[in-house]
Amino acid sequence: MKHFAELISRLDQSNKTGDKLGALLQFFEEASDSDKVWAIAVFSHRRPKRQVSTRQLRDWCMETSSIPEWLFEESYHTVGDLAETIALLLPQPSKANSLPLSEWIDQLIALEKQEEENKKEFILQAWDQLDRTERFVFNKLITGGFRIGVSQNLMIQALSKFLNRDKSQIAHALMGNWDPLKLSFEELFDQGEIEQDISKPYPFFLAHPLEGVPEELGDRAEWLAEWKWDGIRGQLIRRKGETFIWSRGEELVNEKFPELLDLAENLPDGTVLDGEILAFSEGKPLPFAILQTRIGRKNLSKKQLTEAPVSLLVYDLLEWKGKDVRDWPLAERKKIIQELYHSHPHPRFELSKALSPESWKDLADLRQASREHFAEGLMMKKLDSPYESGRKRGSWWKWKIEPLTIDGVMIYAQKGHGRRADLYSDYTFGVWEGDRLVPFAKAYSGLTDAEMREVDAFVKKNTKERFGPVRTVKPELVFEIAFEGIQDSPRHKSGIALRFPRISRWRKDKPMEEANTLEDLKSLLKVYGG
Repeated sequence: MKHFAELISRLDQSNKTGDKLGALLQFFEEASDSDKVWAIAVFSHRRPKRQVSTRQLRDWCMETSSIPEWLFEESYHTVGDLAETIALLLPQPSKANSLPLSEWIDQLIALEKQEEENKKEFILQAWDQLDRTERFVFNKLITGGFRIGVSQNLMIQALSKFLNRDKSQIAHALMGNWDPLKLSFEELFDQGEIEQDISKPYPFFLAHPLEGVPEELGDRAEWLAEWKWDGIRGQLIRRKGETFIWSRGEELVNEKFPELLDLAENLPDGTVLDGEILAFSEGKPLPFAILQTRIGRKNLSKKQLTEAPVSLLVYDLLEWKGKDVRDWPLAERKKIIQELYHSHPHPRFELSKALSPESWKDLADLRQASREHFAEGLMMKKLDSPYESGRKRGSWWKWKIEPLTIDGVMIYAQKGHGRRADLYSDYTFGVWEGDRLVPFAKAYSGLTDAEMREVDAFVKKNTKERFGPVRTVKPELVFEIAFEGIQDSPRHKSGIALRFPRISRWRKDKPMEEANTLEDLKSLLKVYGG
Protein backbone atom coordinates (compact mmCIF):
# COMPACT_ATOMS: atom_id res chain seq x y z
CA MET A 1 0.00 0.00 0.00
CA LYS A 2 2.88 2.35 0.82
CA HIS A 3 4.27 2.19 -2.74
CA PHE A 4 0.85 2.85 -4.25
CA ALA A 5 0.08 5.69 -1.83
CA GLU A 6 3.42 7.32 -2.69
CA LEU A 7 2.58 6.96 -6.39
CA ILE A 8 -0.81 8.65 -5.90
CA SER A 9 0.83 11.46 -3.96
CA ARG A 10 3.47 12.06 -6.66
CA LEU A 11 0.91 11.96 -9.45
CA ASP A 12 -1.25 14.50 -7.64
CA GLN A 13 1.61 16.91 -7.01
CA SER A 14 2.51 17.64 -10.63
CA ASN A 15 0.85 18.51 -13.92
CA LYS A 16 3.98 17.68 -15.92
CA THR A 17 3.79 14.57 -18.08
CA GLY A 18 7.46 13.78 -17.46
CA ASP A 19 6.98 13.81 -13.69
CA LYS A 20 3.94 11.54 -13.90
CA LEU A 21 5.73 9.17 -16.27
CA GLY A 22 8.71 8.99 -13.91
CA ALA A 23 6.45 8.25 -10.94
CA LEU A 24 4.71 5.42 -12.80
CA LEU A 25 8.01 3.93 -13.95
CA GLN A 26 9.41 3.97 -10.43
CA PHE A 27 6.28 2.26 -9.12
CA PHE A 28 6.45 -0.49 -11.75
CA GLU A 29 10.13 -1.03 -10.93
CA GLU A 30 9.60 -1.29 -7.16
CA ALA A 31 6.15 -2.82 -6.64
CA SER A 32 5.31 -6.51 -6.55
CA ASP A 33 3.72 -8.05 -9.65
CA SER A 34 0.36 -8.43 -7.90
CA ASP A 35 0.44 -4.75 -6.89
CA LYS A 36 1.29 -3.78 -10.48
CA VAL A 37 -1.78 -5.63 -11.77
CA TRP A 38 -4.09 -3.94 -9.26
CA ALA A 39 -2.62 -0.49 -9.92
CA ILE A 40 -3.27 -0.96 -13.65
CA ALA A 41 -6.77 -2.21 -12.86
CA VAL A 42 -7.57 0.79 -10.64
CA PHE A 43 -6.26 3.29 -13.22
CA SER A 44 -8.35 1.62 -15.94
CA HIS A 45 -11.54 1.72 -13.83
CA ARG A 46 -11.52 -1.89 -12.69
CA ARG A 47 -11.59 -1.27 -8.95
CA PRO A 48 -13.01 -4.01 -6.71
CA LYS A 49 -16.76 -4.14 -6.14
CA ARG A 50 -17.85 -1.87 -3.29
CA GLN A 51 -18.52 -3.81 -0.09
CA VAL A 52 -19.10 -0.87 2.27
CA SER A 53 -21.53 2.00 1.69
CA THR A 54 -20.51 5.64 1.84
CA ARG A 55 -23.12 6.13 4.56
CA GLN A 56 -21.37 3.53 6.71
CA LEU A 57 -17.98 5.17 6.13
CA ARG A 58 -19.38 8.56 7.14
CA ASP A 59 -21.01 7.18 10.31
CA TRP A 60 -17.92 5.25 11.38
CA CYS A 61 -15.69 8.24 10.75
CA MET A 62 -17.91 10.54 12.85
CA GLU A 63 -17.98 7.96 15.63
CA THR A 64 -14.20 7.43 15.58
CA SER A 65 -13.45 11.15 15.34
CA SER A 66 -16.09 12.13 17.92
CA ILE A 67 -17.50 14.89 15.72
CA PRO A 68 -21.14 15.85 15.07
CA GLU A 69 -22.73 15.35 11.68
CA TRP A 70 -22.98 19.09 10.95
CA LEU A 71 -19.20 19.44 11.34
CA PHE A 72 -18.55 16.40 9.14
CA GLU A 73 -20.85 17.82 6.43
CA GLU A 74 -19.22 21.25 6.63
CA SER A 75 -15.79 19.62 6.34
CA TYR A 76 -16.96 17.53 3.40
CA HIS A 77 -18.32 20.61 1.60
CA THR A 78 -15.02 22.39 2.14
CA VAL A 79 -12.79 19.51 1.01
CA GLY A 80 -15.08 18.33 -1.77
CA ASP A 81 -14.04 14.65 -1.66
CA LEU A 82 -15.43 12.07 0.75
CA ALA A 83 -12.35 9.83 0.86
CA GLU A 84 -10.07 12.78 1.55
CA THR A 85 -12.44 14.25 4.15
CA ILE A 86 -12.44 11.00 6.13
CA ALA A 87 -8.64 10.69 5.88
CA LEU A 88 -8.25 14.23 7.28
CA LEU A 89 -10.76 13.87 10.13
CA LEU A 90 -9.61 10.55 11.57
CA PRO A 91 -7.22 10.58 14.56
CA GLN A 92 -3.59 9.62 14.07
CA PRO A 93 -2.99 5.86 13.67
CA SER A 94 -1.68 3.96 16.68
CA LYS A 95 -0.05 1.17 14.65
CA ALA A 96 1.83 0.63 11.40
CA ASN A 97 1.18 -1.87 8.64
CA SER A 98 3.28 -3.01 5.70
CA LEU A 99 0.64 -4.99 3.79
CA PRO A 100 0.89 -4.48 0.00
CA LEU A 101 -1.93 -3.03 -2.07
CA SER A 102 -3.04 -6.44 -3.39
CA GLU A 103 -3.54 -7.87 0.11
CA TRP A 104 -5.62 -4.88 1.21
CA ILE A 105 -7.80 -5.37 -1.85
CA ASP A 106 -8.11 -9.11 -1.15
CA GLN A 107 -9.37 -8.28 2.34
CA LEU A 108 -11.83 -5.72 0.99
CA ILE A 109 -13.21 -8.29 -1.45
CA ALA A 110 -13.52 -10.82 1.38
CA LEU A 111 -15.97 -8.48 3.16
CA GLU A 112 -18.71 -9.36 0.67
CA LYS A 113 -20.49 -11.93 2.86
CA GLN A 114 -19.57 -10.38 6.20
CA GLU A 115 -22.04 -8.84 8.66
CA GLU A 116 -21.96 -5.10 9.14
CA GLU A 117 -20.20 -5.37 12.52
CA ASN A 118 -17.38 -7.38 10.96
CA LYS A 119 -17.06 -4.86 8.15
CA LYS A 120 -16.93 -2.02 10.66
CA GLU A 121 -14.26 -3.77 12.71
CA PHE A 122 -12.09 -4.29 9.63
CA ILE A 123 -12.44 -0.69 8.41
CA LEU A 124 -11.65 0.78 11.84
CA GLN A 125 -8.59 -1.46 12.20
CA ALA A 126 -7.42 -0.45 8.74
CA TRP A 127 -7.80 3.27 9.51
CA ASP A 128 -5.77 2.75 12.70
CA GLN A 129 -2.86 1.23 10.75
CA LEU A 130 -2.58 3.58 7.78
CA ASP A 131 -1.13 7.08 7.54
CA ARG A 132 -3.14 9.92 6.01
CA THR A 133 -2.16 9.32 2.40
CA GLU A 134 -2.63 5.56 2.72
CA ARG A 135 -6.05 6.12 4.31
CA PHE A 136 -7.04 8.37 1.42
CA VAL A 137 -6.05 5.66 -1.08
CA PHE A 138 -7.76 2.95 1.00
CA ASN A 139 -10.97 5.00 1.12
CA LYS A 140 -10.75 5.64 -2.62
CA LEU A 141 -10.50 1.90 -3.28
CA ILE A 142 -13.90 1.66 -1.59
CA THR A 143 -15.61 4.77 -2.96
CA GLY A 144 -13.92 4.87 -6.38
CA GLY A 145 -13.25 7.91 -8.54
CA PHE A 146 -9.47 8.42 -8.56
CA ARG A 147 -9.08 11.85 -10.19
CA ILE A 148 -5.33 12.07 -10.51
CA GLY A 149 -4.71 12.88 -14.16
CA VAL A 150 -3.41 9.49 -15.32
CA SER A 151 -4.64 8.87 -18.83
CA GLN A 152 -4.68 5.42 -20.40
CA ASN A 153 -2.07 6.66 -22.85
CA LEU A 154 0.30 7.75 -20.05
CA MET A 155 0.02 4.37 -18.35
CA ILE A 156 0.67 2.65 -21.69
CA GLN A 157 3.80 4.79 -22.20
CA ALA A 158 5.12 3.83 -18.75
CA LEU A 159 4.45 0.12 -19.25
CA SER A 160 5.98 0.27 -22.73
CA LYS A 161 9.22 1.65 -21.28
CA PHE A 162 9.18 -0.71 -18.32
CA LEU A 163 8.56 -3.85 -20.40
CA ASN A 164 10.46 -2.64 -23.48
CA ARG A 165 7.45 -3.50 -25.61
CA ASP A 166 5.70 -1.59 -28.37
CA LYS A 167 2.94 0.71 -27.14
CA SER A 168 0.40 -0.87 -29.49
CA GLN A 169 1.01 -4.27 -27.86
CA ILE A 170 0.53 -2.79 -24.39
CA ALA A 171 -2.65 -1.00 -25.46
CA HIS A 172 -4.07 -4.22 -26.90
CA ALA A 173 -3.26 -6.17 -23.74
CA LEU A 174 -5.14 -3.67 -21.58
CA MET A 175 -8.30 -3.78 -23.71
CA GLY A 176 -11.33 -5.87 -22.94
CA ASN A 177 -12.79 -7.56 -19.92
CA TRP A 178 -9.69 -8.91 -18.16
CA ASP A 179 -9.99 -9.68 -14.45
CA PRO A 180 -7.21 -8.60 -12.03
CA LEU A 181 -8.26 -11.45 -9.73
CA LYS A 182 -7.54 -14.06 -12.38
CA LEU A 183 -4.52 -12.74 -14.31
CA SER A 184 -0.95 -12.32 -13.14
CA PHE A 185 1.18 -9.44 -14.40
CA GLU A 186 3.02 -11.83 -16.73
CA GLU A 187 -0.23 -13.32 -18.08
CA LEU A 188 -1.72 -9.88 -18.67
CA PHE A 189 0.96 -9.10 -21.25
CA ASP A 190 1.45 -12.63 -22.60
CA GLN A 191 0.73 -12.58 -26.33
CA GLY A 192 -0.51 -16.16 -26.26
CA GLU A 193 -3.09 -15.32 -23.59
CA ILE A 194 -4.21 -12.27 -25.58
CA GLU A 195 -4.74 -14.31 -28.75
CA GLN A 196 -6.78 -16.93 -26.87
CA ASP A 197 -9.22 -14.32 -25.56
CA ILE A 198 -11.82 -14.21 -28.34
CA SER A 199 -13.63 -11.29 -26.69
CA LYS A 200 -10.67 -8.89 -26.69
CA PRO A 201 -11.13 -5.75 -28.81
CA TYR A 202 -8.38 -3.76 -30.46
CA PRO A 203 -7.28 -0.33 -29.21
CA PHE A 204 -9.27 2.37 -30.96
CA PHE A 205 -7.52 4.71 -33.38
CA LEU A 206 -8.36 8.32 -32.48
CA ALA A 207 -8.10 11.43 -34.65
CA HIS A 208 -6.43 14.72 -33.82
CA PRO A 209 -8.45 17.93 -34.26
CA LEU A 210 -7.59 19.88 -37.38
CA GLU A 211 -6.54 23.33 -36.18
CA GLY A 212 -5.40 24.83 -39.48
CA VAL A 213 -6.94 24.72 -42.94
CA PRO A 214 -7.42 21.39 -44.77
CA GLU A 215 -5.25 22.54 -47.70
CA GLU A 216 -2.28 21.99 -45.37
CA LEU A 217 -2.94 18.24 -45.63
CA GLY A 218 -1.82 18.23 -49.26
CA ASP A 219 -3.47 16.66 -52.29
CA ARG A 220 -7.23 16.18 -51.73
CA ALA A 221 -7.12 12.99 -53.83
CA GLU A 222 -4.94 11.30 -51.18
CA TRP A 223 -7.59 11.73 -48.50
CA LEU A 224 -10.91 10.08 -47.71
CA ALA A 225 -13.52 12.47 -46.30
CA GLU A 226 -16.49 11.21 -44.26
CA TRP A 227 -19.00 12.69 -41.86
CA LYS A 228 -17.92 12.67 -38.22
CA TRP A 229 -20.89 10.86 -36.78
CA ASP A 230 -22.44 11.77 -33.44
CA GLY A 231 -23.15 8.41 -31.85
CA ILE A 232 -21.37 5.77 -29.78
CA ARG A 233 -18.05 4.53 -31.14
CA GLY A 234 -17.98 0.76 -31.06
CA GLN A 235 -16.27 -2.41 -32.21
CA LEU A 236 -18.33 -5.38 -33.31
CA ILE A 237 -16.44 -8.66 -32.91
CA ARG A 238 -17.51 -11.96 -34.41
CA ARG A 239 -15.20 -14.84 -33.46
CA LYS A 240 -15.84 -18.58 -33.11
CA GLY A 241 -19.59 -18.17 -33.30
CA GLU A 242 -19.72 -15.57 -30.54
CA THR A 243 -20.35 -11.82 -30.63
CA PHE A 244 -18.91 -9.01 -28.53
CA ILE A 245 -19.82 -5.34 -28.87
CA TRP A 246 -17.43 -2.95 -27.14
CA SER A 247 -17.84 0.78 -26.67
CA ARG A 248 -14.82 3.06 -26.83
CA GLY A 249 -15.06 3.30 -23.04
CA GLU A 250 -14.33 -0.46 -22.91
CA GLU A 251 -17.84 -1.36 -21.85
CA LEU A 252 -19.31 -4.59 -23.18
CA VAL A 253 -22.72 -3.45 -24.47
CA ASN A 254 -24.20 -6.60 -26.02
CA GLU A 255 -27.45 -6.45 -24.06
CA LYS A 256 -28.08 -2.81 -25.01
CA PHE A 257 -28.11 -3.41 -28.76
CA PRO A 258 -29.88 -6.69 -29.64
CA GLU A 259 -30.25 -5.53 -33.30
CA LEU A 260 -26.46 -5.56 -33.61
CA LEU A 261 -26.24 -9.06 -32.18
CA ASP A 262 -28.52 -10.17 -35.00
CA LEU A 263 -26.31 -8.30 -37.47
CA ALA A 264 -23.19 -10.04 -36.12
CA GLU A 265 -24.70 -13.50 -36.63
CA ASN A 266 -24.87 -12.66 -40.33
CA LEU A 267 -21.12 -11.96 -40.51
CA PRO A 268 -18.34 -14.47 -41.24
CA ASP A 269 -16.24 -15.65 -38.29
CA GLY A 270 -13.04 -13.74 -37.68
CA THR A 271 -14.51 -10.32 -38.46
CA VAL A 272 -13.98 -7.18 -36.37
CA LEU A 273 -15.63 -3.95 -37.49
CA ASP A 274 -15.11 -0.41 -36.19
CA GLY A 275 -17.95 2.03 -36.54
CA GLU A 276 -20.56 4.26 -34.99
CA ILE A 277 -23.66 3.01 -33.22
CA LEU A 278 -26.44 5.38 -34.27
CA ALA A 279 -30.19 5.66 -34.00
CA PHE A 280 -31.05 5.02 -37.64
CA SER A 281 -34.28 4.83 -39.62
CA GLU A 282 -35.39 5.04 -43.24
CA GLY A 283 -31.87 5.30 -44.58
CA LYS A 284 -30.65 8.15 -42.40
CA PRO A 285 -29.33 8.75 -38.88
CA LEU A 286 -31.58 10.17 -36.19
CA PRO A 287 -30.66 12.77 -33.53
CA PHE A 288 -28.38 11.63 -30.71
CA ALA A 289 -31.19 12.46 -28.28
CA ILE A 290 -33.12 9.47 -29.63
CA LEU A 291 -30.17 7.13 -29.10
CA GLN A 292 -29.81 8.58 -25.61
CA THR A 293 -33.21 7.17 -24.62
CA ARG A 294 -31.60 3.70 -24.71
CA ILE A 295 -28.35 4.51 -22.95
CA GLY A 296 -28.17 3.44 -19.34
CA ARG A 297 -31.30 1.29 -19.43
CA LYS A 298 -30.92 -2.23 -18.12
CA ASN A 299 -34.05 -3.55 -19.82
CA LEU A 300 -35.30 -2.39 -23.20
CA SER A 301 -38.99 -2.48 -23.99
CA LYS A 302 -40.42 -3.23 -27.43
CA LYS A 303 -41.56 0.39 -27.56
CA GLN A 304 -38.00 1.67 -27.03
CA LEU A 305 -36.61 -0.71 -29.64
CA THR A 306 -39.23 0.51 -32.10
CA GLU A 307 -38.87 4.22 -31.38
CA ALA A 308 -35.06 4.20 -31.23
CA PRO A 309 -33.81 1.55 -33.69
CA VAL A 310 -30.03 1.38 -34.00
CA SER A 311 -27.62 0.51 -36.79
CA LEU A 312 -23.87 0.12 -36.99
CA LEU A 313 -22.44 2.63 -39.44
CA VAL A 314 -19.20 0.85 -40.37
CA TYR A 315 -16.09 2.80 -41.32
CA ASP A 316 -13.22 0.40 -40.73
CA LEU A 317 -12.15 -3.24 -40.72
CA LEU A 318 -9.70 -4.43 -38.05
CA GLU A 319 -9.80 -8.20 -38.48
CA TRP A 320 -10.74 -10.27 -41.51
CA LYS A 321 -10.95 -14.08 -41.66
CA GLY A 322 -9.26 -14.16 -38.25
CA LYS A 323 -6.29 -12.08 -39.37
CA ASP A 324 -5.32 -8.71 -37.90
CA VAL A 325 -5.49 -6.37 -40.91
CA ARG A 326 -4.84 -3.07 -39.16
CA ASP A 327 -1.58 -2.62 -41.07
CA TRP A 328 -3.36 -2.82 -44.43
CA PRO A 329 -3.88 0.54 -46.19
CA LEU A 330 -7.23 2.15 -45.43
CA ALA A 331 -8.26 1.95 -49.10
CA GLU A 332 -7.80 -1.84 -49.04
CA ARG A 333 -9.72 -2.20 -45.77
CA LYS A 334 -12.53 -0.09 -47.23
CA LYS A 335 -12.71 -2.31 -50.30
CA ILE A 336 -13.27 -5.40 -48.14
CA ILE A 337 -15.98 -3.55 -46.15
CA GLN A 338 -17.79 -2.73 -49.40
CA GLU A 339 -17.65 -6.38 -50.48
CA LEU A 340 -18.84 -7.53 -47.06
CA TYR A 341 -21.73 -5.06 -47.14
CA HIS A 342 -22.97 -6.43 -50.46
CA SER A 343 -22.30 -10.12 -49.77
CA HIS A 344 -23.78 -10.09 -46.24
CA PRO A 345 -26.60 -7.50 -46.34
CA HIS A 346 -28.48 -6.73 -43.16
CA PRO A 347 -30.99 -3.95 -42.36
CA ARG A 348 -28.80 -2.79 -39.46
CA PHE A 349 -25.53 -2.77 -41.44
CA GLU A 350 -24.78 0.70 -42.85
CA LEU A 351 -21.72 2.12 -44.57
CA SER A 352 -20.01 5.40 -43.76
CA LYS A 353 -19.72 6.67 -47.31
CA ALA A 354 -17.02 8.87 -48.80
CA LEU A 355 -17.98 12.47 -49.46
CA SER A 356 -17.63 13.48 -53.08
CA PRO A 357 -16.32 17.11 -53.23
CA GLU A 358 -13.00 17.04 -55.09
CA SER A 359 -11.62 20.30 -53.74
CA TRP A 360 -10.89 21.34 -50.16
CA LYS A 361 -13.00 24.48 -50.69
CA ASP A 362 -16.07 22.51 -51.76
CA LEU A 363 -15.54 20.13 -48.84
CA ALA A 364 -15.36 23.10 -46.46
CA ASP A 365 -18.68 24.34 -47.82
CA LEU A 366 -20.23 20.90 -47.30
CA ARG A 367 -18.94 20.84 -43.71
CA GLN A 368 -21.26 23.75 -42.90
CA ALA A 369 -24.21 21.38 -43.42
CA SER A 370 -22.97 18.86 -40.82
CA ARG A 371 -25.79 19.39 -38.33
CA GLU A 372 -28.38 18.76 -41.04
CA HIS A 373 -26.90 15.25 -41.31
CA PHE A 374 -26.73 14.85 -37.50
CA ALA A 375 -22.94 14.90 -37.78
CA GLU A 376 -20.34 16.82 -35.78
CA GLY A 377 -18.22 17.78 -38.77
CA LEU A 378 -15.85 15.88 -41.04
CA MET A 379 -13.23 13.16 -40.74
CA MET A 380 -10.20 13.17 -43.05
CA LYS A 381 -8.26 9.92 -43.35
CA LYS A 382 -5.19 9.22 -45.48
CA LEU A 383 -6.11 6.50 -47.97
CA ASP A 384 -2.79 4.68 -47.50
CA SER A 385 -2.87 4.83 -43.69
CA PRO A 386 -2.81 1.81 -41.37
CA TYR A 387 -5.16 1.59 -38.38
CA GLU A 388 -3.01 2.70 -35.45
CA SER A 389 -3.52 2.68 -31.66
CA GLY A 390 -4.55 5.70 -29.66
CA ARG A 391 -4.31 9.30 -30.78
CA LYS A 392 -1.63 9.71 -33.44
CA ARG A 393 -0.90 12.76 -35.59
CA GLY A 394 -0.64 12.54 -39.34
CA SER A 395 -3.17 10.25 -40.97
CA TRP A 396 -6.53 10.81 -39.22
CA TRP A 397 -7.95 14.27 -38.56
CA LYS A 398 -11.29 15.46 -37.25
CA TRP A 399 -12.59 18.79 -38.53
CA LYS A 400 -15.51 19.64 -36.29
CA ILE A 401 -17.97 22.43 -36.97
CA GLU A 402 -17.95 25.44 -34.69
CA PRO A 403 -20.02 24.87 -31.54
CA LEU A 404 -23.27 26.64 -30.85
CA THR A 405 -23.00 29.38 -28.22
CA ILE A 406 -25.24 31.25 -25.81
CA ASP A 407 -24.45 33.93 -23.20
CA GLY A 408 -25.58 33.04 -19.68
CA VAL A 409 -25.35 34.58 -16.23
CA MET A 410 -23.72 32.63 -13.40
CA ILE A 411 -26.33 32.05 -10.69
CA TYR A 412 -24.95 29.11 -8.66
CA ALA A 413 -21.45 27.91 -7.78
CA GLN A 414 -20.04 24.81 -6.15
CA LYS A 415 -16.54 23.73 -5.17
CA GLY A 416 -14.72 21.29 -7.40
CA HIS A 417 -12.73 18.13 -6.70
CA GLY A 418 -9.06 17.23 -6.38
CA ARG A 419 -6.89 20.29 -6.95
CA ARG A 420 -10.05 22.38 -7.24
CA ALA A 421 -11.45 21.22 -3.92
CA ASP A 422 -10.98 24.66 -2.33
CA LEU A 423 -12.14 26.66 -5.36
CA TYR A 424 -15.63 27.43 -6.59
CA SER A 425 -15.14 25.99 -10.05
CA ASP A 426 -18.44 24.28 -10.95
CA TYR A 427 -21.05 26.76 -12.14
CA THR A 428 -24.71 26.92 -13.10
CA PHE A 429 -25.85 29.50 -15.63
CA GLY A 430 -29.19 31.12 -16.34
CA VAL A 431 -30.86 32.90 -19.26
CA TRP A 432 -33.57 35.52 -19.04
CA GLU A 433 -37.25 34.68 -19.08
CA GLY A 434 -38.89 38.05 -18.58
CA ASP A 435 -37.24 39.55 -15.50
CA ARG A 436 -36.03 36.27 -13.98
CA LEU A 437 -33.07 34.01 -14.69
CA VAL A 438 -33.85 30.38 -15.53
CA PRO A 439 -31.03 27.82 -15.09
CA PHE A 440 -30.16 26.13 -18.39
CA ALA A 441 -26.64 24.64 -18.14
CA LYS A 442 -23.83 23.57 -15.82
CA ALA A 443 -20.17 23.83 -16.76
CA TYR A 444 -16.81 23.48 -15.04
CA SER A 445 -14.26 23.69 -17.83
CA GLY A 446 -12.98 26.46 -20.05
CA LEU A 447 -11.52 29.02 -17.66
CA THR A 448 -7.82 29.57 -17.01
CA ASP A 449 -6.49 29.02 -13.49
CA ALA A 450 -6.22 32.78 -13.03
CA GLU A 451 -9.82 33.34 -14.18
CA MET A 452 -11.03 30.57 -11.90
CA ARG A 453 -9.36 32.18 -8.89
CA GLU A 454 -10.98 35.48 -9.84
CA VAL A 455 -14.42 33.88 -10.07
CA ASP A 456 -13.80 32.07 -6.78
CA ALA A 457 -13.07 35.39 -5.06
CA PHE A 458 -16.27 36.85 -6.55
CA VAL A 459 -18.35 33.91 -5.28
CA LYS A 460 -16.96 34.21 -1.75
CA LYS A 461 -17.72 37.95 -1.66
CA ASN A 462 -21.14 37.71 -3.30
CA THR A 463 -22.80 34.61 -1.86
CA LYS A 464 -26.50 35.19 -1.23
CA GLU A 465 -27.66 31.76 0.04
CA ARG A 466 -26.17 28.39 0.93
CA PHE A 467 -27.72 25.04 0.09
CA GLY A 468 -25.23 22.43 1.30
CA PRO A 469 -22.22 22.70 -1.04
CA VAL A 470 -24.06 25.01 -3.46
CA ARG A 471 -23.93 28.81 -3.22
CA THR A 472 -26.45 31.16 -4.79
CA VAL A 473 -24.47 34.14 -6.03
CA LYS A 474 -25.26 37.69 -7.00
CA PRO A 475 -26.17 37.56 -10.72
CA GLU A 476 -23.57 39.65 -12.46
CA LEU A 477 -20.93 37.60 -14.30
CA VAL A 478 -21.70 36.71 -17.91
CA PHE A 479 -20.06 33.79 -19.75
CA GLU A 480 -20.31 32.49 -23.28
CA ILE A 481 -21.33 28.83 -23.12
CA ALA A 482 -20.39 26.60 -26.06
CA PHE A 483 -22.19 23.33 -26.77
CA GLU A 484 -22.49 20.68 -29.47
CA GLY A 485 -26.21 20.05 -29.52
CA ILE A 486 -29.56 21.02 -28.04
CA GLN A 487 -32.71 19.06 -27.27
CA ASP A 488 -36.01 19.14 -25.38
CA SER A 489 -35.79 18.03 -21.77
CA PRO A 490 -38.76 18.00 -19.38
CA ARG A 491 -36.31 17.26 -16.53
CA HIS A 492 -34.74 20.74 -16.74
CA LYS A 493 -36.40 23.96 -15.58
CA SER A 494 -35.64 25.58 -18.90
CA GLY A 495 -37.18 22.62 -20.77
CA ILE A 496 -33.90 22.34 -22.70
CA ALA A 497 -30.73 20.27 -22.35
CA LEU A 498 -27.37 21.05 -23.96
CA ARG A 499 -24.84 18.50 -25.19
CA PHE A 500 -21.28 18.95 -23.86
CA PRO A 501 -21.65 22.47 -22.44
CA ARG A 502 -18.44 24.29 -21.49
CA ILE A 503 -17.29 27.85 -20.96
CA SER A 504 -15.79 29.34 -24.12
CA ARG A 505 -15.03 32.79 -22.70
CA TRP A 506 -15.78 35.20 -19.89
CA ARG A 507 -17.85 38.08 -21.30
CA LYS A 508 -16.45 40.89 -19.16
CA ASP A 509 -17.58 43.21 -21.92
CA LYS A 510 -21.25 42.36 -21.46
CA PRO A 511 -23.59 43.39 -18.60
CA MET A 512 -25.92 40.72 -17.28
CA GLU A 513 -28.96 42.48 -18.78
CA GLU A 514 -27.60 41.66 -22.25
CA ALA A 515 -27.29 37.92 -21.66
CA ASN A 516 -29.43 35.70 -23.87
CA THR A 517 -33.02 34.75 -23.24
CA LEU A 518 -34.90 31.48 -23.00
CA GLU A 519 -36.55 32.44 -26.28
CA ASP A 520 -33.08 32.58 -27.88
CA LEU A 521 -32.45 29.02 -26.71
CA LYS A 522 -35.81 27.88 -28.05
CA SER A 523 -34.96 29.44 -31.41
CA LEU A 524 -31.76 27.36 -31.53
CA LEU A 525 -33.79 24.31 -30.58
CA LYS A 526 -36.11 24.85 -33.54
CA VAL A 527 -33.17 24.99 -35.95
CA TYR A 528 -30.75 22.45 -34.48
CA GLY A 529 -32.77 20.33 -32.03
CA GLY A 530 -33.70 16.76 -32.64
